[in-house]
Amino acid sequence: MLRKPAFFTLLFLLLNFTYEASAQDTIQPPAAKTKKAASYKISRAADDLKESLDANDEVNIAKNYEKLADGFIEKGDNAKAEEYLKKALSTYTKLDRKSDKTRVARNLAKVQESQNKISSAIQSYEAAGAAAPNKSYEQVNMNDANRLRNANNPAAQMNYSKSNAVLLEKGDKKEEVVDAYVQQAEASLQQKNREVAIESYEKAISYSKDKPEEVVKLKNEIAKVYASDNQFDKAIAINEKLLKEALAKNDFDTQIRQLQELATIYFKKSEPEKAILSLKQAYQLAIQQGKTDEVKTSLLQLLHYYKANGKDKESILLYEDFLQHFDQLIQNDSSLIDEKTFQVTEEKIRQLEKEKALKDELISKKNTFNYVLMGSVLLLLLLVGLIVKALFSIKTKNKEIALQSLRREMNPHFIFNSLNSVNQFISQNKELEANKYLTSYSHLMRNMMENSNKDFIGLGNEIEQLKKYLDLEHLRFQDKFEYQIVVDDALDTETTLVPNMLIQPHLENAIWHGLRYRETKGLLLLKFELNRGKVSVIVDDNGIGLSESAALKTRNQKVHQSRGMTNTKERISLLNELYKTNIDFSIIEKNSGTTGTLVTLTFPLLDKV
Repeated sequence: MLRKPAFFTLLFLLLNFTYEASAQDTIQPPAAKTKKAASYKISRAADDLKESLDANDEVNIAKNYEKLADGFIEKGDNAKAEEYLKKALSTYTKLDRKSDKTRVARNLAKVQESQNKISSAIQSYEAAGAAAPNKSYEQVNMNDANRLRNANNPAAQMNYSKSNAVLLEKGDKKEEVVDAYVQQAEASLQQKNREVAIESYEKAISYSKDKPEEVVKLKNEIAKVYASDNQFDKAIAINEKLLKEALAKNDFDTQIRQLQELATIYFKKSEPEKAILSLKQAYQLAIQQGKTDEVKTSLLQLLHYYKANGKDKESILLYEDFLQHFDQLIQNDSSLIDEKTFQVTEEKIRQLEKEKALKDELISKKNTFNYVLMGSVLLLLLLVGLIVKALFSIKTKNKEIALQSLRREMNPHFIFNSLNSVNQFISQNKELEANKYLTSYSHLMRNMMENSNKDFIGLGNEIEQLKKYLDLEHLRFQDKFEYQIVVDDALDTETTLVPNMLIQPHLENAIWHGLRYRETKGLLLLKFELNRGKVSVIVDDNGIGLSESAALKTRNQKVHQSRGMTNTKERISLLNELYKTNIDFSIIEKNSGTTGTLVTLTFPLLDKV
């Protein structure tokens, strides 16, 4: 007859014929009904996760990781739940979805706490608090972190849990209020204050009325408190009432659980016969319903009792009964099939995750290459732009220098003529006229020097400068011409701008090559008019005209006049290029019985350049 060997063989089979229970010692395993729902939830979430991974939909990937974790929490597999919550949290963090990050980080902390991973749970609570949408929820998470830090101080834990209960009640978070009262109950038990613990459990029950399974769990906790205080009758009454309610509802999961709980109490009460009877009933019901986990739980307790009391015969009979029902149990327990199916699905998920990681890496490398390429192109464009800008700046500066050079070309001829005039006055012993001429000449030269670096000057300043010049020429040729300056009333001499030193050469030509050869006194008319938004400057003289003047000129005079006209045209061209303006210039000889020359200079009305 097999005695000790048979017992150990049976024990080995019982420990290995099914998957290990994933719930921790401190957490009660969920009811089988819940496990069935959890298995379905896990299967559905796994299928959805595969689709979202195929589509590379980051948001739905995170949501399905979270759904998977919820399914494992319901199933009691907290290690798996933690794995998928971490993946969900990582994705939500990458997507910067703060509300989702807060929720998942808090759930992760709870799962870690249930596995007694205190340091990790504290970090997760703090992460949830940092991402919390409001101060109230931030405080809730910080309270939980501090509660775990004070594991050896039940009074402090109680205070943090009470604070959370108040905050969560205000936030209408019933499920979390339940957790807060359960924490208060656990803190009270550490302080050996069983009455307060029971009150806390009852408050938790009041917030769980819409969750019958949670109510059953909390009532079982109350029964345990009574049993720990040797109030066995109260504990038994609670479990028997729960058993009766389960019988009325045909809730086999709860029936098995309550029979197991009753057995535990009867053992503590030193009534092993009743305990064994309850365990056998739980075992038979679990066999009938195909609840592998519950069969295992009941068998282990029975075997433990038989071993402790040397009842090897009963162990062998139990072993034979178990083998007789083994095939039926495996066939009826869909959870084993679900577990195997999920293992296959999980392998597929792992493969898809690897493929996604590879795709993300390739996309990242591609994006990095694109960014480097774009950066290089932008840098090249910037370099080209700087070169173009530098060349344009150099070209513009060269034009400005050329313009200044052309302006200054006019000065030597004017200075030469002026000094000749002074020399003539001196040679004729006209010292007063020479002195007066030099004074006027110095004033004019000072004005010209002050404005020598300006391309445009105010109309008033230009008129003043031209008047001084005409006064100088009139002092020398006062018997040859008179002059008039006419300014349109529509022109504001203070704000209107005109090209600098562009008019004076034509006044000089009119006097020196036209008017001074007249036998009678001539007239030089300088007009400034405003026509359709454009300023017209007209130099009108009744000198001998272009043709007769050309006949009288020496070779040097012809070269100078030709260069003077070229200078004017080049200056106008440069001004048009530099300032994007439109200056027109024309010179015509009068006819129809009159002699003289008409010079017209037209440009847009300018008030700034």
